[in-house]
Amino acid sequence: MQILACTTPVSLRKSFDGLAAAVESVLEHEPMSGHIFVFFNRRADQIRLLWWDRDGWLLVAKRLERGKFPMPWQRAPTQGQVWTLQPGELTLLLEGIDLHRGKRLPRWQPTGVENSVTTM
Repeated sequence: MQILACTTPVSLRKSFDGLAAAVESVLEHEPMSGHIFVFFNRRADQIRLLWWDRDGWLLVAKRLERGKFPMPWQRAPTQGQVWTLQPGELTLLLEGIDLHRGKRLPRWQPTGVENSVTTM
């Protein structure tokens, strides 16, 4: 399972079917793939997470009363309209912590394995 964030603002008046259609048209992914899809509105004060869990949709919404969600892709070049997040990064993002101000420590990787995650 991956967490895929849409870098293009989406109207969050959409519900299950509208966001699933945005997954297909904007992100060009299969909405029932089991991945978590993250959407933001234009003002970046609302977020929606859409997930298919084999027998139904789960939709999580959060609206900030003050401030904006920090968008990690606004300060870094993006490859297309999809930004891959790690679970911890999504947690920090939901808490309003700017991922670019934090510093990721180097991680151990086995020899010959490349990092396929396109974050930070």
